[in-house]
Amino acid sequence: MPPLHTRLLRLLRDLGPLSRAELADRLETPRPRLLAELDRLLAAGTISEAGPAASRGGRRSTLVELHPGLRFAAIDLGASSLDVEVTNGRLETIAAYSEPADIRTGPRPILARIGELLAKARADGAFDRLAGVGMGVPGPVSFRDGVPVSPPIMPGWDRHPVRDTLSRDYGCPAVVDNDVNIMAIGERHGGVTRSVDDFLFVKIGTGIGCGVHLAGEMYRGKDGCAGDIGHIQVDAQGPVCSCGNIGCLEAVFSGASLAREALVAAKAGESPVLAERLAAAGTVTAVDVAVGATEGDVTCITLIREGGRQIGGVLAGLVSFANPSMIVIGGGLAQLGHILLAEIRSVVYRRSLPLATGNLPVVLSELGARAGVTGAAVLASDAAFEQAP
Repeated sequence: MPPLHTRLLRLLRDLGPLSRAELADRLETPRPRLLAELDRLLAAGTISEAGPAASRGGRRSTLVELHPGLRFAAIDLGASSLDVEVTNGRLETIAAYSEPADIRTGPRPILARIGELLAKARADGAFDRLAGVGMGVPGPVSFRDGVPVSPPIMPGWDRHPVRDTLSRDYGCPAVVDNDVNIMAIGERHGGVTRSVDDFLFVKIGTGIGCGVHLAGEMYRGKDGCAGDIGHIQVDAQGPVCSCGNIGCLEAVFSGASLAREALVAAKAGESPVLAERLAAAGTVTAVDVAVGATEGDVTCITLIREGGRQIGGVLAGLVSFANPSMIVIGGGLAQLGHILLAEIRSVVYRRSLPLATGNLPVVLSELGARAGVTGAAVLASDAAFEQAP
């Protein structure tokens, strides 16, 4: 169990101002010990008083809250995008920036750009100093060491000291995780899985990954690479994956593979919608497939259903193994919507045992594009709270 001060600060983050009596009840802590801890955190400037609480009979208690000046930085780095937010202690957004990014340019240009965005936020008055930084990256991460490890789509990032660099640059605790884990953490904090302890969060985008949340905690495995389902082989005769293996799920169905299949269909004249888009723009993307599907284009619908079938097959195995309470689908290709979702559901329900699927919702992410930065902010605050004076 985390130390008392960590649990106390998380409660104030998640529930807002609470009275001393409410904190004692929720933390199941003797009142003298709690009061001593509150006095210490007040003296350190981590929390502050927030006026009188509602009466519970007798003299009214004083509410306490996280200090209004507390600030965290949340960074969600994708293969082609960068989202940076500054939040307060309640993880409410104070400043936000989103822009295209190319992960292949390497860590130094990307981290320098993050620094420029945070410097802009500081100049605009979003913060004086940061209490914690959280970051997600699109590849395997040693959570213990705070470094990417042999990430297939991140050339130049292998073993780069991302966490230590952030901590040094901003003078505060920092934490680095892979992007699907931070999305799962974000969904647990403020999305559809708020009250769900056992769930799988499946990110379908440039790559495919799975955040495994069991017994109320993220399960990362011994070295931090649990949930890397994008590199499970689904077709022994399939295309070569970015990892160097053959027929991985990610090579068969992802943003890049869907765009590749769509281009073939457009050139072959199999899809009027895709052929028209190719003629107009010179290329086709996964977004074009989504648009074509909504217009009833048979080829686009078939491409999406085939992808859903492949993902559903992998998830059916995971359902039989882990018996989650919910599966959440997120990431850029979640915009393919209910055609994709229906196919995933169909395969999972058909190929898993009835006991495992009798009460198993398979749903789209409630937070959508904000799941990543939300989870990064949660991790940043957790890191800060663990080291709070």
